[in-house]
Amino acid sequence: MPSVLGVALAGTGAAHFVRPDLFEGVTKAAFPKDTARYLKINGGLETAIGLGLAVPKTRKLAVIGLLGYGAYLAVNVVRNQ
Repeated sequence: MPSVLGVALAGTGAAHFVRPDLFEGVTKAAFPKDTARYLKINGGLETAIGLGLAVPKTRKLAVIGLLGYGAYLAVNVVRNQ
């Protein structure tokens, strides 16, 4: 199951580059300034973390990255409200 979730997260991350309009509203809540830049950063992070989750050898490190990414997003949403 973690492999499927990893591939799904990687696909979502890649979609940030293909259809950034789908993520602009959510990203703007956390990053109201320079949203386009953060769309790319978040897309890259989600792609990398997702690929890490999909590979058993890198899964533990990817889980740590996912927790850090979640905290990074939460802090920015709270800070920018």
